[in-house]
Amino acid sequence: MPKDPAPDFTGESKTADVNAAAAMQPRAPESVPAESRNGGRVRGNDKAPKGLYAPNRNIMTPNMRSPEYVQLSTAAAITLGIMRGNMHRTSCTRCLNLLLTYPEGCRANCAYCGLARHREAERDYADRNFIRVDWPAVPYDEVLEIVASGRDGGRFHRMCISMITHPNSERDTPDILGQWTARIPDIPVSILSNPTTMSTGDVQELHDLGADIFTVALDAAAPELFERTRGRGVQSPHSWDKYWQILDAAADIFGPEKFGAHLIVGMGESEHDVLSQVQRLRDMGGHSHMFAFFPEKGSLMDHLPPVPRPQWRRVQLARYLIDYRDVRLDQMEFDGDGRLNGYGIAENELQAIVESGLPFRTSGCPGKEAADVSACDRPYGDSPVSDIASYPFALNKSDIRKVKRQLLRDS
Repeated sequence: MPKDPAPDFTGESKTADVNAAAAMQPRAPESVPAESRNGGRVRGNDKAPKGLYAPNRNIMTPNMRSPEYVQLSTAAAITLGIMRGNMHRTSCTRCLNLLLTYPEGCRANCAYCGLARHREAERDYADRNFIRVDWPAVPYDEVLEIVASGRDGGRFHRMCISMITHPNSERDTPDILGQWTARIPDIPVSILSNPTTMSTGDVQELHDLGADIFTVALDAAAPELFERTRGRGVQSPHSWDKYWQILDAAADIFGPEKFGAHLIVGMGESEHDVLSQVQRLRDMGGHSHMFAFFPEKGSLMDHLPPVPRPQWRRVQLARYLIDYRDVRLDQMEFDGDGRLNGYGIAENELQAIVESGLPFRTSGCPGKEAADVSACDRPYGDSPVSDIASYPFALNKSDIRKVKRQLLRDS
């Protein structure tokens, strides 16, 4: 878990039904001293890496670069056996999430992200938290050897390469992918892409090298929200239109059921906004992967409340119906503020789906269990264990009761 967890919000933010747009305004990024820009401290000191690097603000960060080095989630590092630790109610993660790494870091400045460029003044790139946890860095050869030799216990259902906004990202991702598919062809690979610097040719190359699923972190569910949190509003280079251009290319190249987009709930969009994107993706043949907004420590939105559970549970349930039960957005009912009022199916059918717990599990690329059960379970990536947003395991009866109470808090 992160060394500096985000604050535990209480009072009004705990009881509010939605995160309204007017309240979800990021801070403006501050200027970064010249000597800290573009990984200046790390490149200037040029300390050679030696094996595993666990993020640590108190020592000199080594000069680590992909494809020789990759970062991986804390859960993945524990599952691989290269770090010690335990995860609440689950013994492993089933997706090996890898993150490209460079001293210059991600050159984007997304308001909700711990990897954002504005943090150069505060932390070197490899020391930054991301989706609530540290991401240790390790030689990629070591990762390949552990999985190829079976020393991970065969627990991974999928591997995911997460690109970042960096000039070398398009060059190094095919290298990392090609090494994996050559040695470990039985574990499929997802790509979490960087549309801003990609072309259709880049998408085709990744498909030809054996990538199984291609995804885009759209995150913001409306153009104006995208611009405020990922574009010019925070001095970041991303564009809503370019993201959809690459998504369209992925739909053509990878085909139905083999592409998707991430969406974050609770950044100020309406429930109709986010479910409109879910339906758009489904109409294209893809799927949505849903995240609950949580104030990432060090981000430009770390002062804001996490998504209220009633809002989150409504959207989770509706998203599952659209993606896996052939319910359409136009069957659902919304009020004048875009808040979900009806799901468009019979109450007994709806309750059976709720009782299954499936809509409330982490959504993402599938594994070996079922098409509607994600391998990318991201344990506690969007909530603390005390108030789980996305369940990284099958829900038990107590979990279902809690979810049903949260769904009913709007009545």
